[in-house]
Amino acid sequence: MTTDYVALDSVRKVYNAGSSRQVEAVAPTSFRIEAGEFVSLLGPSGCGKSTLLMMVAGLEGPSDGAIRVGGKPMSAPRAETGIMFQDPTLLPWKSALENVLFPFRAMNRPVAPHVEHARALLDEVGLEGFHDHKPRQLSGGMRQRVAICRALVYQPDLLLMDEPFSALDAITRDEMNLVLMKIWQEHHRTALFVTHSIREAVFLSDRVLVMSQRPGRVIEDIRIPFDRPRGLEIGETAEFNAICGHLRGKIQHRRH
Repeated sequence: MTTDYVALDSVRKVYNAGSSRQVEAVAPTSFRIEAGEFVSLLGPSGCGKSTLLMMVAGLEGPSDGAIRVGGKPMSAPRAETGIMFQDPTLLPWKSALENVLFPFRAMNRPVAPHVEHARALLDEVGLEGFHDHKPRQLSGGMRQRVAICRALVYQPDLLLMDEPFSALDAITRDEMNLVLMKIWQEHHRTALFVTHSIREAVFLSDRVLVMSQRPGRVIEDIRIPFDRPRGLEIGETAEFNAICGHLRGKIQHRRH
């Protein structure tokens, strides 16, 4: 019995098809993600990473090919999918707690049964004492912690993340990688993570998929051999840096 939870078969995306402005963003691409696996999409700017993520989310339709999540064809966004973007997109007039609970309001579901779970998530990511703060009162890293909680509060089975930490400074980004690692290990959702950072991909992932330049397609699928939990000190090891060097070589080779 297969444990594939996300399956892409010859998925292709073309914008402005049939016109003089036609652009092939993603060449026919196939890959699988097992249930509970953390997989990163890595590649140069404009290679179609985010486009692939949006197709898995059901926010973009493929031009060709098929996508299945949980064994079902993707035809529209799923309530069981949590999404994080580069911008935390918090509502500025609502508190951290209210922002975490907002998905229930958006789906016209009762909010009260989920308040304690939302509070527990905020505490889990280190935001004790900040539940009632507005986004303007929070740092960039804190706002992304709220966004992580919002993506997890309705207990999705699939977590999709589109460069959620790329706008943060290096120290805060390291902190957020540790926060994400901790909370993912606690809740263990199937995850697809888009990043430009080779080191971030290797640190967080079970597997890293490398994409070529546009039209993007997967050119490398490498399993990361490190046990969990992982600390930032793993980034100083020879094996970690050898994997990063291998992935960097794949990306740079495809640029020339």
